[in-house]
Amino acid sequence: MPSREPWPSLVLYHLFKWPVVAPTFWWYLRGRVEGFAHVPRRGAFVAVCNHASDFDPPLVSCALGRPVAYMAKEELFRVPVFATLIRWYGAFPVRRGASDRQAIQAALSALAQGWATGVFLSGTRTADGRVTAPKLGAALIAAKAQVPLLPVMLWGTQQIRPRGCRWPRSTPVTVRIAPPLPPPPDSHRATLEAVTWECCRILNQLHDLGR
Repeated sequence: MPSREPWPSLVLYHLFKWPVVAPTFWWYLRGRVEGFAHVPRRGAFVAVCNHASDFDPPLVSCALGRPVAYMAKEELFRVPVFATLIRWYGAFPVRRGASDRQAIQAALSALAQGWATGVFLSGTRTADGRVTAPKLGAALIAAKAQVPLLPVMLWGTQQIRPRGCRWPRSTPVTVRIAPPLPPPPDSHRATLEAVTWECCRILNQLHDLGR
């Protein structure tokens, strides 16, 4: 398995990060990152995150200092400029209605190329950013690929563009990163559930710290 994502993707990531995402995160959103030392500088891993905003994927990639590959709806790749931007940031298309097996295989392919791969533990956005109904996908992917899980918590992103707000607001955002968890030793449901709920506990504990 490669130690890093493909170098052309790394170059494009930095070309998009520094002029666009980093200024937005650090200045406009007054971004704060805690636990950066926990991020593996080499090797694939699963970034397991909470989710409250469409802005979460690029903010996670910015905070981790590495491109993070995310599953994205295939429809998003039909918008020319937007499609280019999300590909730069590692997004890979998954068809609406595709089976879980297809989505997991896409994530495993990204990990095999050396990418950090992001999975939202809830599977969808939550109103307050806390995780209440975690899915087993992140643990399953980590078990199959035998890569560590990195809990990454985002606080405040639900306020960037709340319902009815046309433009992104300048609201404080914090990203907290916990130490990596070892990959599940097997794919048995009981094992995956235990690891998933541990990730859930860590993310909610970090979220409850507030700003």
